[in-house]
Amino acid sequence: MEEVLETTLWVVERSRHVRLDRAALEGFAGKLARERPAIPRWDYRYHFFDGGERTVGYLLVLDSLNFCFWPPPGQPKWTIQYGEERLSGYFALAAALKRAVEEGEPLLEPDYLARLTLEDLKGILGGEGQLQLLDQRRAILNELGRVLLESYAGRAAELVAAAGGSAVELARLLARELSSFRDVARYEGREVHFYKRAQLFAADLWGAFQGEGFGGFADIARLTAFADYKLPQVLRHLGILRYSPELAARIDRGELIPAGSPEEVEIRANTIWAVERLKQALAERDFRLSSVELDWLLWGLGQREEFREKPYHRTVTIFY
Repeated sequence: MEEVLETTLWVVERSRHVRLDRAALEGFAGKLARERPAIPRWDYRYHFFDGGERTVGYLLVLDSLNFCFWPPPGQPKWTIQYGEERLSGYFALAAALKRAVEEGEPLLEPDYLARLTLEDLKGILGGEGQLQLLDQRRAILNELGRVLLESYAGRAAELVAAAGGSAVELARLLARELSSFRDVARYEGREVHFYKRAQLFAADLWGAFQGEGFGGFADIARLTAFADYKLPQVLRHLGILRYSPELAARIDRGELIPAGSPEEVEIRANTIWAVERLKQALAERDFRLSSVELDWLLWGLGQREEFREKPYHRTVTIFY
């Protein structure tokens, strides 16, 4: 997305706390080009999928709530039991919502979302430990239900259709219509666009529907990476993201990095451009990936223990 790339590049060029290491980036690009790893594909185990409109509604609810899975200091991580597995984080959310839909909860009905209570949401998610920002999640679903009822005949599929088959326009539409998707920061007086979850919804449709039907976006390659807290952790492990000694120490201590602070905006902006420049370096080696595919590859690495040697930055936010 042009507005994301343009505004984040402006930050990268002025960053004081974060920088990109070109040598480390080139080295990792060479490794990927030699190994040609498979790109992770959509995981239907934990996601609801019926091939139709209900899947669109499910993914919109999922990506409305897809943020801030780490626990407050001293609290246990939120986990759920799903069959024989104990899940946490994003996969716990996806599976909890899938289970609710399959068990007949009216989670995909916009009138239910519009009047959803905090107790309703706690009952749907269940589990043990603490998931932060629950009341904000409830308010987000209330807004989603209202907007669908007022503007899209109560159908998530109609919202997607309004984008005219464009992943970029769908992300922009979400950012206009729903405040929780309006992922915009300020840096030295200028707006910086990230649209993490808005872009992610388009990418998830593309992944779940395998680039067809509701996920048939011809412009999927125009999306950027999804600036969260897992990708910077991976990129830092690889030496591609370099933090100032002061910022590195704060992150390693588990200190909160405030949302919208210069440090947080720089981490996210440099993450976007690390992926863009890595994509360019791979193309020069005849290994062509979209930013979405590269994001999924890096995020998958972040699930491996060796990439968790250094902690991720902790920011309390609804945007990632």
